[in-house]
Amino acid sequence: MSDPRWNTGGDWQPQPHSEPASPVRPYAVTGGRTAPRVKFAMEALVSSATVEPRDLSHMPEYAAISQLCRSVRSVAEISALLRIPLGVVRVLISDMATEGLVRVHQPQLDAGKPDINLLERVLSGLRRL
Repeated sequence: MSDPRWNTGGDWQPQPHSEPASPVRPYAVTGGRTAPRVKFAMEALVSSATVEPRDLSHMPEYAAISQLCRSVRSVAEISALLRIPLGVVRVLISDMATEGLVRVHQPQLDAGKPDINLLERVLSGLRRL
């Protein structure tokens, strides 16, 4: 059964949540891995690293993430928009960063103290979802 959120052209089309998606597919895509190769925070920002579109039809999740990251987005936002578990999205983004498909911009925290402005921006973004 194909996912109705993908149109025939291979583009991601967010739709209202109708029924819970099976978690099997996302975890199968990661090969069962639950930990990313490179650690980054859920508020880390992700942007596309490629100017020209690449053929990612073999990995629809990569294509969806690449399309979303034409605009800078947080890891949490990508997870929410694609309705894929956060752990799976972290693994996929880590793999994509290793392949040079996306850039991950980590927040810089001073001595473990969170940046209040960053937290407010993340909260504002989550509220908009």
